Amino acid sequence: MTGVIREKCDMKIIAHMESDFPSKFGIPRQSGRAEKLVSRIVFEPEYRVPEALRGIEEFSHLWVIWEFSANIREKWTPTVRPPRLGGNKRTGVFATRSPFRPNPLGLSCVRLLACRQDEKLGPVLYVGGADLMDGTPIYDIKPYIRADLHPDARCGFVDTHPDTYVTVNFPDEYLEKVPEDKREALLEILREDPRPAYQNDPERVYGLPFAGVDVHFKVSEGILTVCGVDKFPE
Repeated sequence: MTGVIREKCDMKIIAHMESDFPSKFGIPRQSGRAEKLVSRIVFEPEYRVPEALRGIEEFSHLWVIWEFSANIREKWTPTVRPPRLGGNKRTGVFATRSPFRPNPLGLSCVRLLACRQDEKLGPVLYVGGADLMDGTPIYDIKPYIRADLHPDARCGFVDTHPDTYVTVNFPDEYLEKVPEDKREALLEILREDPRPAYQNDPERVYGLPFAGVDVHFKVSEGILTVCGVDKFPE
């Protein structure tokens, strides 16, 4: 074997994600699924340097490398149970995007909406379609280019177990309690059916915290019905 082998690599957190998800539940299963979902990337003081982002607005999409900060474990296992497979079949961890990895790193492709200069925070990136929890540490940002797209790619169990969606029944009396500028994104998220794939109890009420409200819903026969919306305490 040639080259230098390093036993340890100390990576620096360059930014954090600010999103409407205070917890893991309900976060889209991958980036780009909820295009109306707007988040922002706020840089750490050391990296609030406008020159470091020079030219970034010439790209429509970005790769974001981040940490599964809510899923860190001391030990890792070589196999995991992908939710898409119903949580009852094991697959090699490196053949999945499971958060339970030797290094808890995630990779997301997001749409760059704007790069704005904030008086206190310096340059801030506004992005669409991110699948990150609020406060998620970010280690790197890279531009997405056309060469990253491979139309002939085979996608393993993702091809054999395609995504399914539910019909959302969101009564107006509850929808009005959601901030108006967050409603379209919330509807996209609910259409994905946020429940764990292995849970299918039609009488169970789930709670989805999002954008300052807690959305309660049930799912039965492909229909997700919202049965309550509570605002978080001020």
